[in-house]
Formats: sequence, C-alpha cells, structure tokens
Amino acid sequence: MFGKGRKQALLVLEDGSVYRGNVFAGKDEVLGEVVFNTGMTGYQEILTDPSYKGQIVAMTYPLIGNTGINPEDMESAGIHPEGFIVREYEGYPSNWRSRQSLKDFLEAHEKLGVEGIDTRALTRRIRLTGAMRGVLSTETEEIDQLLQRVRAYPGLVGRDLVKLVTCRQPYLWKDGAPRKMAAGSVSSVPVPDARVRRVVVLDCGVKYNILRQLAKRGCEVLVLPATASGEEILALRPDGVLLTNGPGDPAALPYIVDAVRLILGKVPIFGICLGHQILGQAAGGRTAKLKFGHHGINQPVKNRRNGRVEITSQNHGFVVLPESLTQERETILDNLNDHTSEGIRYPALSAFSVQHHPEAAPGPHDADYLFDEFIHLMEEGKERTP
Repeated sequence: MFGKGRKQALLVLEDGSVYRGNVFAGKDEVLGEVVFNTGMTGYQEILTDPSYKGQIVAMTYPLIGNTGINPEDMESAGIHPEGFIVREYEGYPSNWRSRQSLKDFLEAHEKLGVEGIDTRALTRRIRLTGAMRGVLSTETEEIDQLLQRVRAYPGLVGRDLVKLVTCRQPYLWKDGAPRKMAAGSVSSVPVPDARVRRVVVLDCGVKYNILRQLAKRGCEVLVLPATASGEEILALRPDGVLLTNGPGDPAALPYIVDAVRLILGKVPIFGICLGHQILGQAAGGRTAKLKFGHHGINQPVKNRRNGRVEITSQNHGFVVLPESLTQERETILDNLNDHTSEGIRYPALSAFSVQHHPEAAPGPHDADYLFDEFIHLMEEGKERTP
C-alpha cells in the first residue's frame, strides 16, 4: 500500500501505538478521539454528521470511495470528523448519482484522508483498550513529538463541542432545505396554524434527515440554536420539541439541560442520541462514557414492549445511567451487545428519547416508527389543550 513518491502519514495513539499510511486527500496534522465505524456503506453521511466533531474516524469496511459523493446524501453543510482513515481508497467512483470523488470532497473542506493503515489491527486495539486520543500527521515522523502532543490533547470528556456545530441563527426547514427567516429572528415567526404541528428542533448538531422525517409527516419545522432558552422555546408555542444528536460530552452542557428542564412536562419532547442524554439529565439522571462507543449501522436493539429486535444506526460514546433517574420512567429499548439504555419514556411528562438514530442516513429504517410515535404524542397534546 505504500506507493513510491506518495506522501506518508503517521497515526499515533495515546498508548504509544503507531500506524503508518499514505495520504489520499489533503495534508495537515489533526488531533481527536479515534473511533471505528462498522458501516459497509454511508461514508458520506458519516462524514457530514456533526456528531463526529472532535473524532478521527476509521472505517472497518476495507474499500471506501467507490460510490463517490452526491448532493442528496449530505447530512449537514460540511465535514465534521477531524480526519478520515480507510484501508483502501477507491479513486474512481462508479455510481449514477456521484458528482464528486471522496478525495475532492475532503480537500474542498480541507480535511485529511489517509489510506493503507491496517484498520483491522487498529479496530482490535480500540476494542481491547478503548477509544483513545490520537494524532494523524503528515508533518513529521518524530514519534516522540507526536506522542507528547496527543497526550496533551484534552479529548472529549468535559468539552462542549455543541457550540462548534449548532446553527448561529434560527431557520425554517422548508422544501428540503434550510430557509432563513426575516432578519434571522424568531420574532418574525407567525402564530402557528392550529391545523399544523409546529416542531421546534433544538440544534445540538442536527442531521438533515431528522428534519426531512418531520417535514415528510407534515410538520412545520423550526430550528433553533442550542443556546436557546426554555422561555424562547415556549414563546414559539410548539406542539413538540425535538432534541437532536450532537458531539462531545453531554455532562458539559448544563445550559441546554436547564432549558430542557424548564420545558419538561409543558410540551411533548423527543430526544435523539445526544438529545437522549440531555433529556436524561433534565430528568435527574447522570451519563457515563463507554469504553469504545457504538459507531455503525448494525447495532441490535431490543424493544421491551413487543420483543422485536431492531437493527439500528448509532454514533455515541456516552450513555444515560437509568438507575440514576429521579423522574418516573419506563425503559423501552435495550442494546443487545452491552445492555446499555437505548430508549426511555417518561409517561407523566409526555417525553421519550432514544440513544440510536431512527432517522438512519445511513442505516436501516427499523426505527423510523419513532417519528410516528412523536406525532401521536403531539396529537394527544393538542387534544388536551383547551
């Protein structure tokens, strides 16, 4: 894999492990938490998922790039992982929707792509040792220097990365795209039509497919920055509030937890991934970091209500500890690999949340019924409103 004359890159992990590869896109030196993703497809959606901010992603599937890049599969406006590692890069995509190569896509966003690293060995190291800080560099071969840098890197614990990916101004999701509001102000939003379900989406790093799923079900979708207060959310008179996915440590987001605590019980709430962890904290619970996290599109989840096993898309390194919750709750979903919480319902508060990604993109659609359950919860709320 080491081509003559090709620029080489070093990956150095905090435990001193060293992996060598070749650059196929960009150049630079990046730091992040190194994680592996088990998806065979969907690398474009993974790259554009804001939840991966602060991470260096290694794909376990050995051949990446063969379907190219297209505008339809974007999950945000940019690329969020700090670096991208593959076993073998395919530079000649063959797909009728492809408009750009993966190499050109990474370089347009000034991101580093490296191939030739033994991703099976890297994945095994992470599974045994746990997710680790790493540095991916094309700038030096001084391993001791790189090891010093990576050990000085703070990692994800205790860091608020949501502020780096949330929208700066509120917007409407309409006709499949973000639409600016007049003067970018929520004060310009009219009183909601009683016939339309208004959903306020608190953007902690939202994926576009969450917004597509809501719009497909006839909702008016209003997206707010993660810094929005509980009062600002309620002032918009939403029929429901959706707490989105996002990156980093959920325990580092007290301002979002405070906002959610204020609206809890006053409006139906649906939380996804980081939103699940935020809702759990608002309900009095705590979160903890997993050894190597769940990153992929083949995670089995058992539905306690009907016994059905659902295959789900996931990307998270932290979990809610159900035993720490102080609010009355019902555990509705369990991860079959490690038995961590995948879904909790709060019946008295008209709120529920899931740790996985029901919007998929990429991944199976086993869990998209959860959006229908959110719609039903909002309809019940409308019926109770005098």
